[in-house]
Amino acid sequence: GPIEVEIRKKIMEKLNPVHLEVINESYKHNAPPGTEAHFKVVVVADQFKDMPLIKRHRTVNEVLSTELATTVHALSIEAKTPEQWKANPDAASTPACLGGFGK
Repeated sequence: GPIEVEIRKKIMEKLNPVHLEVINESYKHNAPPGTEAHFKVVVVADQFKDMPLIKRHRTVNEVLSTELATTVHALSIEAKTPEQWKANPDAASTPACLGGFGK
């Protein structure tokens, strides 16, 4: 959908990742079909080298600040260096939602 496209575009422009996954996880939540509110991003970028994990997450949050303030309800982030990605290229699974729309 359009929000997923915008997330992908902004991360590509600002972070120039060597690998990027944008996964709409709204279906895991009690949300109507087509909802774009819960996302997971896997970002592998050279600029994450020598950067603590919390700063990597802050960097991704800053890139997507508009979406997080308006349309995106939840964002799960995996931010890795290329070396970390090569060592473990599997994205961790996101836990199932315990709440949701209308609960």
